[in-house]
Amino acid sequence: MPEPAADGERELLRFPCDFPIKVMGEAEPGFEALVVGIVRRHAPDLGEGAVSVRGSRGGRYLAVTLTVRAESRAQLDAIYRELSAHPRVLMSL
Repeated sequence: MPEPAADGERELLRFPCDFPIKVMGEAEPGFEALVVGIVRRHAPDLGEGAVSVRGSRGGRYLAVTLTVRAESRAQLDAIYRELSAHPRVLMSL
């Protein structure tokens, strides 16, 4: 059973766990490397096989999916905060 969080609510995830993060942005040179660099600052063990890229039908956008070995909710929150703050990132899920 998941442990209670600090605020009394139950955590939905058990850590450590594999957690997929999808990041979308315009299909410009270096977008994948940018996203991988941001995530690696928080999850340095991110492997090459943990990243996949898919272009939109029209080729204007890229979706980069990274599966990280999440150690805590704080780690995931930090990843999402940094991704969301970057001007080239349109959306992160």
